[in-house]
Amino acid sequence: MAATSSEFHDSNINNDGLPLVFYHCGQKYRGIPFREWIGTRYRLLEPSDSTFPTLSCSVRVLLCVGISEVTSEILDQLPSLECVVGSSVGVNHIDVAECCRRGIKVTSAGDAFTEDVADYAVGLLIAVLRRLSSADRFVRDGMWPVKGEYPLGLKLGGKQVGIVGLGSIGSEIAKRLEAFGCIIAYNSRKKKELVTFPYYETIHDLARNSDALIVCCTLTNETHHLINKEVLTALGKTGVIVNVGRGPLIDEKELVQSLLHGEIGGAALDVFENEPHVPEELLALNNVVLSAHKAVTTPESFSALVRVIVGNLDAFFAKQPFLSEVEPI
Repeated sequence: MAATSSEFHDSNINNDGLPLVFYHCGQKYRGIPFREWIGTRYRLLEPSDSTFPTLSCSVRVLLCVGISEVTSEILDQLPSLECVVGSSVGVNHIDVAECCRRGIKVTSAGDAFTEDVADYAVGLLIAVLRRLSSADRFVRDGMWPVKGEYPLGLKLGGKQVGIVGLGSIGSEIAKRLEAFGCIIAYNSRKKKELVTFPYYETIHDLARNSDALIVCCTLTNETHHLINKEVLTALGKTGVIVNVGRGPLIDEKELVQSLLHGEIGGAALDVFENEPHVPEELLALNNVVLSAHKAVTTPESFSALVRVIVGNLDAFFAKQPFLSEVEPI
């Protein structure tokens, strides 16, 4: 039997006076204390709750924690769903096309992580150019007194840096690198009308004209393995690559082979294809900097994220424009 209007209202504005939100959190994200942060503003409903069978049919909004997958099967459990509020910049873990087909709005983290990721990307670029990670190991392993001077790294200033994906994060990276005296070019889905940096229509051409590539675009079916063997070859023996986007943007097997055979100069990676698993070959390479998918995470960025999430949830219940709605596919 369909819920009456009064039952529908009661299930979304509960007896405790809090709006009802389906809390979709995969096991690996249980350590993120969203319940603590927003549990006083909303009633968070999970499948394990005893009331889930009763309330699931009238839940109108889903909060997706981290990159927990939102599939058509999950959407089927929530027939009244109108909105998926995301907590990450990328939304490849959400079946956006299916949401659009069902008339379900999707939001993302917006600019909550933008500055932190941009800072991290520049830090990784400096680290791989100046070989900071291997220099640290060189000292810790007691090699300085034994082997003498550590090999020289490369200067950042004056380098031609190609940015793959000139969205909000890519733009902040460009701003920071300009201050170092870098020469910026970019590739995006389309040329940005108000941007003066040189635009390359293909990643291959961008790589061929760059000393370094920074990958920060969205992962989609079209951008999966965007960085392939041909792009890495175009980057060349002295070129380096930084990835702060998503692991599958790079063909990881081809990257490993290019590094092992000296076909590119180095890599700095915060993301990987099969996290938390990292190819063993990368662990021993001195021209590789590795990080555990932490470019987005600072106390400040989490505070900004909570503001965006709360803003989007409040906007939904107040029938106001979202802070960071994802464009329909």
